Amino acid sequence: MIAINSFDPLTLVLLAAVNPAVIVVAFLMGRSADQWQKLLIAAFAASVAGFLLYWLGGQVGVFSIHAVGGEAAIFMLQFVFGFLWAALGYWFRKR
Repeated sequence: MIAINSFDPLTLVLLAAVNPAVIVVAFLMGRSADQWQKLLIAAFAASVAGFLLYWLGGQVGVFSIHAVGGEAAIFMLQFVFGFLWAALGYWFRKR
């Protein structure tokens, strides 16, 4: 079981970077984007999907969530990583 502490930056970055929901949603939405501005929407959607997966993992018991304030940091970090994955998908899209 993974324990999430309130201000452990390495754990927060790792959780945001390897969240499969963020990766899949951002990359697929980035591939289907026809303008670079839509990458922000893809990053936001990926961050929401990633946070829902994170919350579900906490409810099921995969994560021991007892931190206050770490959720906002994870959401913002997932937005940043989601933007990077969406940009990668946008770069590899079919033209």
